[in-house]
Amino acid sequence: MRELSRRQAIIGLGAFTLVLAGCGEDEAPKQSAQSANKAGAMANYGVSQQFKATEPLSFDVLYNNHPFYPLKNDWLFWEELTKRTNVTLKPVAVPLSDYEKKRSLMIGAGDAPLIIPKTYHPQEEAFVASGAVLPVSEYFDLMPNFKDKVAKWKMEPELDTLRQADGRIYLLPGLHENVWVDYTLAVRMDILEELDLEVPKTWEELYTVLKAMKAKYPDLYPMTDRFGIPTPGGNLLKLVAQAYGTKGGWEYQHAFWDATAGKFVYTGAMPQYKQMIEYLHKLVKEKLLDPEAFTQQDEQADQKLISGKSFVISTNAQTLVNEFRGALTKANPDARIAKIPVPMGPVGDYKIGTRLENGVMISKKALEHKNFVAMMQFVDWLWYSDQGLEFAKWGVEGTTHTKDASGGYKLADDVDFVGLNPDASKHLQKDFGFSNGVFAYGGPTKLLESTFSEEELEFQKVMNARKAWPVDPPHPLKEEEREQATLWETPLKDFVTQQTLKFILGERDLSEWDAYVKELEGNNMASYINLVNTAYERFKKEHG
Repeated sequence: MRELSRRQAIIGLGAFTLVLAGCGEDEAPKQSAQSANKAGAMANYGVSQQFKATEPLSFDVLYNNHPFYPLKNDWLFWEELTKRTNVTLKPVAVPLSDYEKKRSLMIGAGDAPLIIPKTYHPQEEAFVASGAVLPVSEYFDLMPNFKDKVAKWKMEPELDTLRQADGRIYLLPGLHENVWVDYTLAVRMDILEELDLEVPKTWEELYTVLKAMKAKYPDLYPMTDRFGIPTPGGNLLKLVAQAYGTKGGWEYQHAFWDATAGKFVYTGAMPQYKQMIEYLHKLVKEKLLDPEAFTQQDEQADQKLISGKSFVISTNAQTLVNEFRGALTKANPDARIAKIPVPMGPVGDYKIGTRLENGVMISKKALEHKNFVAMMQFVDWLWYSDQGLEFAKWGVEGTTHTKDASGGYKLADDVDFVGLNPDASKHLQKDFGFSNGVFAYGGPTKLLESTFSEEELEFQKVMNARKAWPVDPPHPLKEEEREQATLWETPLKDFVTQQTLKFILGERDLSEWDAYVKELEGNNMASYINLVNTAYERFKKEHG
């Protein structure tokens, strides 16, 4: 493996101290490839400048087809994007339910489109060793808007968490100005009022609320849940784990940074992880939480809520509006449901999350494409410029929205989005293709919150007052270490998932926790954590 220096390989990156640099003999071919592949590129493309290719171009893009707003070829998004950039995107549509599998198969077969969005770290790691995707950090110099936001928002620590052992980054992440918390619990407010209860601020207060609901409605499970497939209890375990100072559910990762000890520990064996399990087990044992909550289909969970068989459920802003509110009101005109601020636990008032979003991989084939530079400029404009972010989210001024003198946005009267114009005849996503999860995410907080209702802004105000959780230090594995770690990770993850659910549901007694930890050791837990800590120490030594 080639040796990496610490000098900055990319001119103008400024605040980056850890941007990789190739060794001397690698630099010339890279620059040569860029200079040879500039067809259609703008000569002086820069921050806040409208990108427009100097000739008509087209690029294929892997497209995650969402069932709520299925792909339409006549969306205004496609037409206006071409008008503004001189680029036509050719979507290769894959159903949301099959996206990750199809993406892997296409990349492995060498058939992937040039632009591969909707990739969540560390999913890109599976394609690094084969060289199937580009080390995009080598080409940050082609992306002035990306560099500008990283520098302005001081996001170098977050970017460092994406680095591989060679120092490079293989995923262009979505960038948020601030940590954004969306997923939480939805609670029937009319039931709280009926029982003279306050909105619970902690998980212990939620327990008290559920007890009161159960006392009034003994034949019901006060709480059910959705988001349990494919990760059992995905959101619920994530939220409770955060409250105790660990990671679970959607966020589960094998290695957890213990700042006090100054090293990584195995998440599934942490005392805090056990505390998360104990809390959820208590809810299930006392029949406050539906035992089917962790693995049922979303439709089953939604129906229980809508039919009045449960009063508390996981949600985010769009689910609350699109799935719950209308259907619940139709079934029961007196029902009122709302998001509550994420309940707190022993760690206190932290807002836990990342400023990085899912992102874009670039196929290795792109480097040989005559329009490579233009393509990177286009990606930079669409996903990272203020103009591109606004366009992808709001659409065309005068058609889908208007702007006032202060820069505030207002949907056109005949266009709805997240219930802002519930009686409108058209929908921003379904009929126009804007606010599409493939293209519209990240950006300034003001833009993020521009589609929020007053209710959601109040939720964000509470969450934004909390402290941000520190970013974990990087611990990138070398290729051979990654291969070994992958062999250990799958059985470890499967075992933790199975046993976590058994403990919560009472199928395994919590008195067997120590035996469970020993079983983890038998699944190479200690070897895995030793590998991670070795990688952490090596990166710290090499990069400071």
